Amino acid sequence: MRWGALALGLLSASLATAQTVAFTNATLYPITDKVIDNGTLVIRDGKIAAIGPASEVTVPKGATIVDAKGKIIMPGIVDTHSHLGVAGDHGEGSATLNPELRILDSFWASDPRIKVARAGGITVSNVMPGSGNVIGGQTIYVKLRDGTADEMLVKGSVGGLKMANGENPKGDDKSPNTRMAAAALARQKYYDAITYGKKRDKAAQDSDSKAPDLDLGLNTLLEVLDGKRIVHHHTHRSDDIMTVLRLQDEFGFRLVLQHGIESYKLAEELAKRDAMVSYILLDSPGGKHEAAEVSLQGPAQLEKAGLEIALHSDDWVIDSRFLLRTAALAVRGGMSREGALRALTINPAKMLDLDKQLGSLEVGKDADLVLFDGDPLSLYTHVQQTWIDGQKVYDRSDKSQRLYATGGFRVADRYPHLGEE
Repeated sequence: MRWGALALGLLSASLATAQTVAFTNATLYPITDKVIDNGTLVIRDGKIAAIGPASEVTVPKGATIVDAKGKIIMPGIVDTHSHLGVAGDHGEGSATLNPELRILDSFWASDPRIKVARAGGITVSNVMPGSGNVIGGQTIYVKLRDGTADEMLVKGSVGGLKMANGENPKGDDKSPNTRMAAAALARQKYYDAITYGKKRDKAAQDSDSKAPDLDLGLNTLLEVLDGKRIVHHHTHRSDDIMTVLRLQDEFGFRLVLQHGIESYKLAEELAKRDAMVSYILLDSPGGKHEAAEVSLQGPAQLEKAGLEIALHSDDWVIDSRFLLRTAALAVRGGMSREGALRALTINPAKMLDLDKQLGSLEVGKDADLVLFDGDPLSLYTHVQQTWIDGQKVYDRSDKSQRLYATGGFRVADRYPHLGEE
C-alpha cells in the first residue's frame, strides 16, 4: 500500500486553510499499520487529511508546519474508565438501581484534573458513575477539550451504562448484603424493562391498550437490550466475572468487563466469547482484597488467549498521567509492545463504539494526537503536546501548562476568588 493513496492524492493549495497543520520529520505510530519513519501527518478542519512517508505526502501550501524531528506521534489515549469531573458527585446513595441517572448532570467541565489528564496524553474518557450501586447510571464519552459538558461529548455517541458487583455495591441499608442479592436485583430490573417494553409496543400498535407511565430507568435498560448502550460492568474476582457473563447470556447485552482483576484466570472462557476486557494493573493503593491477585502477567495472558484488551486509569484512583506507565508495566509482565499501545488507543475506542472515528492515525479520523520526545512506554519520555480535533490543548513548553504534568498548580487556580485579597 502506498501512503500517498491514503492522502487521496496530493493535497492541493486550494485545500490549505488556517486550520491545516502539517507535522513533518516525525516518527508516526498509526497503531493499525506499520510505523512510519520520517513521516508527514497533515490535519485539516479537525480531521486527519494525509499520513505517510515524507516522500509520499505533499505539505499543502499555506499550512502551519510543526517540525516534529525527534518526536513520536501516536493517536490520543482513550481511557475507558474514568471519574474525571465528577468527584463527590459520582455515586448516588439513595438507591442501588439507578439506570435513569446521567453522569452528564454531575460533570464539572472546569475540573483541573481534566488538564492533568491532557498532560498525560488522554484525549477521550468514558466518565462513569461510581461502583457503589448495582446499576449506577449512564456514562458519557467525552473529548477532553475546553467547553461545556455538552460541548465535550463525543459527537454521535450515546454513552454506556455502569453496573457493578462484588464488594462495592454491598453493605448499607439501601444496598444488597450479598452477591446473590445484587445479581437478583439486576436480573429483576431487566425483566421489568422487558415487560415495560412489551406494554409500550402493544400500546403503539393497539389503540385500546394503555401505554405504561414513562419510566426513565426502564427506557435506559431498553436501550441496553436493543444494543444502543454498552454495559460497563465493574467486576474483580473470577466468580463475580462469571456472574456478569451469566447475566449477559440471559439478556444478550453488549458488555465491557471493567477492571477484571482476575479475568486472566478465565482467559480461555473469555476468548471463546470474544469478550471485551478493560484491565487495571494498579487498583486501590493501600489494599483491596478483591484486587489482591492482580498480576503484571494478567494482560499478557489475556493477549496470549487472543483477546484485545484495553488498559484504564479509574482516575482519580490512579492518576491519568500514569496510564502510559500502566502500559509499560503490562509489557514488563510479558505483553507485546504493540498490544500495549493498542490497549491505549484502538482497543478502548472499540469498547466505546468509537473506533470508526478515532483510536488510530488514519485519513478521515479525528485529529486526536499525542507528541512524545521518546518511546511512549519509557519512564524518561514526556508528553510534549496533546491535540484534540486538530486543536492543541496541551503544550509542555508552556510553563503554566507544564505544571499540570509536573505538579504545582494552585488551589487558587481552581477557585480563582480564593486568590483575591
